[in-house]
Amino acid sequence: MTVGSPGDPDHSESFGEGLLGGLLDRAHELPPHLVGPILADTVARLGGRDPQILLQDYGQQRLVPLPSEGLAGGEPQSVDGSEAGRCFLTSRPVELALPDGVRVLLPLPDGGDQSGVLAVTLDAVDDDDRRLLHRIAGLIADMMHTKNGHTDLFSRTRRSEPMSVAAEIQWSLLPPLSMVTPRVALAGVLEPAYDVAGDSFDYALNGDTFHLAMIDAMGHGLDAATMATVAIGAYRHARRISVELSEIYLFMDRAVAEQFAPDHFVTAQMMRLDTDTGRLQWVNAGHPAPMLIRRHRVVGRLDSPTTLPVGFGGAQPQVSEVTLEPGDRVLCFTDGLIEEHESGQEEFGEDQLIDWVNQLEKAERQIRSVARDLSHTLKRARGEATSDDATLVLVEWRG
Repeated sequence: MTVGSPGDPDHSESFGEGLLGGLLDRAHELPPHLVGPILADTVARLGGRDPQILLQDYGQQRLVPLPSEGLAGGEPQSVDGSEAGRCFLTSRPVELALPDGVRVLLPLPDGGDQSGVLAVTLDAVDDDDRRLLHRIAGLIADMMHTKNGHTDLFSRTRRSEPMSVAAEIQWSLLPPLSMVTPRVALAGVLEPAYDVAGDSFDYALNGDTFHLAMIDAMGHGLDAATMATVAIGAYRHARRISVELSEIYLFMDRAVAEQFAPDHFVTAQMMRLDTDTGRLQWVNAGHPAPMLIRRHRVVGRLDSPTTLPVGFGGAQPQVSEVTLEPGDRVLCFTDGLIEEHESGQEEFGEDQLIDWVNQLEKAERQIRSVARDLSHTLKRARGEATSDDATLVLVEWRG
């Protein structure tokens, strides 16, 4: 046996490394339905019990227990008013004192988004436990994210009601509903979550450039969902071959015109943000103008010259530009958010939208909470009416 010198680094496995390494070693070929049992085994070695994974439902209203061997069940919990919801919305751990120990709730991070909450009970909690639980939650979230494409388990869990085929297509098309990075953050909400058809959005962060597109395909049902799919596919293609912002419209316009009848169209808004400088550029194809929120109040609309909706063969659009200040937020939305009205009454309108934005922004909360509360508040203010898709995306330049 060779004995190392006193200056050699210690390569022996610590308890924490063994705990996390056990997850990593088994993760690659682990079937999705065994995520629960491997989590239960891992937290048991830490002295934990009653592990639970709570996933956000598609309507962003509830946190639903993942059914799995080894995991605690229970009823869904409301995002509003529950301790699990507080953990989810703030992205911060919550510790609850119980007669027999401490219930620890941890956010499940998902690449800048959040998929839900991990809960586990221990007799007592110290800083070593907190560190290990934080890392376990991160590994479990990554494991669920990578395996989500191999299973229906997580998608089924997130459903609180039946979903239309059109909505099924739209949700499969969408990127994560939120993203938080040091320089830029985004949060989006789609209503009605289980019957959305023509609304969609897409984004990408490529180096120091953030890209965003929001679209609204005419009509309802499968026809609108199919048109939205073609429009988003053309947008991604154009973005990935790095054409100029104004030329992206031409790619999308040609794709929709070639596949659908002459009276079919898609309104669209495409943006590009330099995350170093705050320089925001955008083009508008028949879409409602975004709103600029500065110091927690709407200070104006980002009006710009518009071209015809995608599919109508409009001229190459003019690029508009503004320089954001750190902390500025830009609210993009589809017309369903402001045009809805109850029978015999006026449309909801932009003035009411601005009033609610200003009220909800006063609390200076995280962007995910503001977007979610704004969408749900507007839906209630419209009398729960959703005869058209109503989608919003909130972007924050953090400077």
